[in-house]
Amino acid sequence: MAVTYEEIISDLRKRLFRPVYFLAGDEPYYIDFITEYIGEKVLTEPEKAFNQLILYGEDTSVNAIIETARRFPMVASHQVIIVKEAQSLKKIEDLLIYVEKPLASTILVLNYKYNVLDKRTKLCKALEAHGIYFESVRLRDYQVPPWIERHLMSKGVKIDPSSSAMLTEYLGTDLNKIVNELDKLLITMPAGKGVITPALIEKNIGISKDYNNFELQKAIGEKNILRANMIVKYFIDNPNGNPMIRTISSLFTLFSKILIYHYTPDKSKNNIAAVLKVNPFFVKDYEAAASRYSVAKTLKVISLLRTFDMKSKGYGNITTDPGDLLKELVYRILHL
Repeated sequence: MAVTYEEIISDLRKRLFRPVYFLAGDEPYYIDFITEYIGEKVLTEPEKAFNQLILYGEDTSVNAIIETARRFPMVASHQVIIVKEAQSLKKIEDLLIYVEKPLASTILVLNYKYNVLDKRTKLCKALEAHGIYFESVRLRDYQVPPWIERHLMSKGVKIDPSSSAMLTEYLGTDLNKIVNELDKLLITMPAGKGVITPALIEKNIGISKDYNNFELQKAIGEKNILRANMIVKYFIDNPNGNPMIRTISSLFTLFSKILIYHYTPDKSKNNIAAVLKVNPFFVKDYEAAASRYSVAKTLKVISLLRTFDMKSKGYGNITTDPGDLLKELVYRILHL
């Protein structure tokens, strides 16, 4: 039974339990959230003393898990068995004998991070038939801003598109890291303020609202030489928070999307937003950037980015300082 994270949580809140939850994949946030929800909400505190057990994959075996799972609960409707680091279990396929005939009063949770099962195996098919097999997939860059917006909306808070893009540029796709930073923002939000702004992010997370890769993208897209050079100077003065490799990656994303914009026949706002996988709010920025960077210039920039990426890693460059490399790169982009 293949289901989504939202469906699993919805059923758990309704106390509709499945006997086995096999939580796999490379995004730990959802795996941990479901595991912790079951561990905290299924049993009352008195019931947990006799009916809840946490095991670790390195310290147990599939046979021991099956033996424990076949026990009946004591003065409770269910027993909960949580196996953390289940990816360390040997002979995981031996779990099949239990999954095919699980005990209805046992809720077995296998926290199987950074790995997945082959969907063609009997075990995976049995999990889908008799329990839950869930794969937690790491988000792509373009999926993070809308995820941030939905996450905050569920808490009654809004965030403007520039702020969600700014957070994505700085924090990447690690949802645990993102949620931790969002929690900081929620705690520090002034009473009565329901919108997260760049100023609030700068104050509480330490990302400069004026000097970051998102703003550098914007300045280069506008060919605003003064603004771009001010941001580059800030990056050079604060190298630890602004590594060159992150800046090159950010600019590569920008010019890749400009190239896609050029080759997209239907340039209507909604279609461009869908093709570029961006908020419609930003379509005007790509339209303006494409007017300044032709296809030929865009291809030259992409070639430059590849060259300077290699130089920043020491290939064909032994002595040039990273700050000087960044200044040269941005200068050459702006003066194409």
